Amino acid sequence: MRSIWNGAISFGLVSIPIKLVNATESHSISFRQIHLADGGRIRYRKVCELDGEEVPGAEIGKGYEEADGSVIPITDEDLAQLPLATAKTIEIMSFVPAEEIDPLQMDAAYYLAANGATAAKPYTLLREALKRSRKVAIAKYALRGRERLGMLRVVDDVIAMHGLLWPDEIRAPEGVAPDVEVTVRDAELDLADALMATLGEVEMASLHDDYRDAVEAMIAAKAGGAFEPAEAPGEPAGGQVIDLMAALEKSVRAAKASRGEAGGAGGAGGAEETEAGAEVTPMRRGGAGRKSAAAPKAVGGKKSTAASAKKTAATAAAKSTSAASKKKTAAKSTAGKSGTTKSTSTASAKKTGAGAKKAATPRKRASA
Repeated sequence: MRSIWNGAISFGLVSIPIKLVNATESHSISFRQIHLADGGRIRYRKVCELDGEEVPGAEIGKGYEEADGSVIPITDEDLAQLPLATAKTIEIMSFVPAEEIDPLQMDAAYYLAANGATAAKPYTLLREALKRSRKVAIAKYALRGRERLGMLRVVDDVIAMHGLLWPDEIRAPEGVAPDVEVTVRDAELDLADALMATLGEVEMASLHDDYRDAVEAMIAAKAGGAFEPAEAPGEPAGGQVIDLMAALEKSVRAAKASRGEAGGAGGAGGAEETEAGAEVTPMRRGGAGRKSAAAPKAVGGKKSTAASAKKTAATAAAKSTSAASKKKTAAKSTAGKSGTTKSTSTASAKKTGAGAKKAATPRKRASA
C-alpha cells in the first residue's frame, strides 16, 4: 500500500520511524455530470472573477477571507515558519482506557508501518506495551496543513491510528431528543428485548452493499443494450406507529420466521398482547380455560401446601373407593345374570323332559 505521510512516532525519548497508510477505501460508484442534450461532460474551470480568465493551477494560491470580504494571501512559506512540533512527528501525550474515547470523535483511520529495519524493534515494543496495558495512546500529529488529534491502538499485529476530532468540534445534542414526555412501559421494553434477542448477532464480514451491486448490474445492462427498467418500488409507509405493541410482536415473529424458528412473538418470557395497546400478561402453559390457584395466604405457603396435600389425598381415596364400588357392583350384576341364566336353563330342561314322558304314554296303551 502506498504511504501518504512519512514521519516518526515520538514515544518519550524513543523515536520510531513510520509510514502512514490509509486503512480504509471507498467503494462507492462515482457519476459524472453530463449535458442531457448531447451527453457531453460538464467540467469546472477555475476562473478569476476579476478578469474572467481561466487560471492554471500553478498560479493558484491560498487566502483567508475576512468578515468584510477582503482576502489576506497566505503562502506555504508563511505556514512553514509556524512553530509546529508535530509537522513530521506523531507525538504521544498519554495513555487512556479505550472506553474514555467517545465514538463521536472518530475520524479517518490509518495503519502505521515501521519504516526500515531499525524501526522494527521500537515499533514492536510500543505495540506490545499497548496490548499489555489494554489502553490506547492519545497523540498529536500534523496532516494536510493542520494539526490533528489521534488515537493509536493495536489491530492484529499492526498499530493503527484513528484521527480524532477536537473536543470543541463535537456539537452538543441540543434540540435533538423528542420534546414531548413519553412513558415506556415494562411490557414494551420486554418485547423490545425479545426482538433484540431474536435478531441476535451478525458477522460484520458478511455485510454487503446490495445497492452498489444493483447499480453495477444496471450499468452493465445499459452498456450491453439489454437493460429493462423494473417497476419502481412503492414509497415506504411513513407516519407514526399507531400500535407499538403489535408492531413489536410482528417484528419478533418476522425475525423468528427469517431464522426458521417456530413460535410467534411472546415478549420476554412468553408475553402476549391482550388488547391493542393494553398491558402484556404472560401466557399460561396449562389447558385453556383453567383457573389459576389462589396464592398461599400463610407465610412461606407451608400451611396452604399441607392443606392442599390433604385435600388431594382425600380426593384420591374417594376416587379409589368409588372405583372399587363400581367393580363390586359389576361383579354382582354379572353373578346375578349368570344365576338367572342357569335357572332358566334348568327349568327349560325339566319342562322338556315332562313333555317327552307325556308323549310316550299313549304309545304304551296302543301297544296293549
